[in-house]
Amino acid sequence: MSSGTAIPKDLKQRYKTPRQEMPCRSAEERRCGFGEVARGLAGDNAKLEAYRCLYCKEPTCVGGCPVGIDIPGFLHAAESGDFAGALRALRQTNLLPAICGRVCPQEDQCEKVCKAGSKTGKPVAIGRVERFVADWAREHGADEPPPCAPPTGKRVAIVGSGPAGLTCAADLARQGHKVTIFEALHKPGGVLLYGIPEFRLPKAIVAHEIHGLEKMGVEIVCNFVIGLTKSMEDLRREFDAIFLGTGAGLPYFMDIPGENLGGIYSANEYLTRVNLMGAYDFPKNDTPVVRGRRVVVVGGGNVAMDSARTALRLGAQEVRLVYRRSREEMPARAEEVEHAIEEGINFTLLTNPIRYIGDDRGRVTEVECIKMELGPAGPDGRRSPVPIAGSEHRLPADTVVVAIGNGPNPLVPRTTPGLETKKGKVQARDASGKTSLKGVWAGGDIVLGAATVILAMGAGRAAAQSMDEYLKTGAW
Repeated sequence: MSSGTAIPKDLKQRYKTPRQEMPCRSAEERRCGFGEVARGLAGDNAKLEAYRCLYCKEPTCVGGCPVGIDIPGFLHAAESGDFAGALRALRQTNLLPAICGRVCPQEDQCEKVCKAGSKTGKPVAIGRVERFVADWAREHGADEPPPCAPPTGKRVAIVGSGPAGLTCAADLARQGHKVTIFEALHKPGGVLLYGIPEFRLPKAIVAHEIHGLEKMGVEIVCNFVIGLTKSMEDLRREFDAIFLGTGAGLPYFMDIPGENLGGIYSANEYLTRVNLMGAYDFPKNDTPVVRGRRVVVVGGGNVAMDSARTALRLGAQEVRLVYRRSREEMPARAEEVEHAIEEGINFTLLTNPIRYIGDDRGRVTEVECIKMELGPAGPDGRRSPVPIAGSEHRLPADTVVVAIGNGPNPLVPRTTPGLETKKGKVQARDASGKTSLKGVWAGGDIVLGAATVILAMGAGRAAAQSMDEYLKTGAW
């Protein structure tokens, strides 16, 4: 790691260098299609942004990263134009840099504690430089995966090919273990593929990063549902260690009248139909989805933003996002909120649905809502929304997408005797991800509940380290 590097003599110039903005396609252009919104930094801009790093003796940015990327190391290499060296520094701890550079909430993690930010008000745009380096390597054929240790003869099963499973697989493959990933859907990638729209994370990027794992010898078996095709007990007999990374695929609803009307989707189903199954290109892809004219999306997180912006690209005349708190309390990334507003999404805040109303064909036509006000802060520090009596009103809608969160996938816990759970989540013994079953680890959303890509990756990395020790020593 590059901490402790001598402080550069041109420190004042680094302070004065402005943060390099990343160009985006115009709102008018992007709302009409699924092309990627952000265009990425150019090479000179990436070098200049990396130049803003202050060479801190104790780089707090590394501590803010759940997977411990050597951030100063890759920034210093990028600053000098050594993009291949920057990639090597990234790949020491992260085999998915093109993905993280696009969807990781750096503003709440590494950039939040960047000392350049505390001194200038503008942290180094770490994620944007990471994205540039990964894209440069892919475009120049310079992104060969790191070498793997000699084979150990140990076999590992990874259940689920989302960010936790992919990270765990990569780290174990590097240690020389034979890794097989079992994926229930017809393509690998988990939430990276079915949950995040093309305009934020192109499918080709996900496929390329996963192909890097295959070049490391990782086998990926799709259309294979653990808990149905085979049980966990079957896997325990066949493999030396198992990692569960099945994610949070159970959608939550509000349990209000009318939720079973036609035209009401969970965000999970809606985005899966569009992202993974290509419903945006119907009938070429035989997966229909309602192309609503008046769409209401319920929620205020990243998934709600993705759903609303997807509906707009499918041709909706009006997309209204209904959220029970104010904009300040929205958990979505500020950048995604700003993009949604630019694209014309209508934000109806401090409002909550209480009933869905349908026509004589059983299809939704209106959403009855009530206005809210913010009360005292709860244990999490967020002010609780309180209904305002007599403020009921109706909003027209022919399509509703409910994006209020997801719970852990229940299939594996339900079909695996002895696997301890609590409120649907697999119980990990500690940060290593060890479960109540010997030789079985778990991490990501199945343990945390719906979280971020990078937190899931951090869990996969911690589990891989513990699994490697177990495979080499047998100590549990």
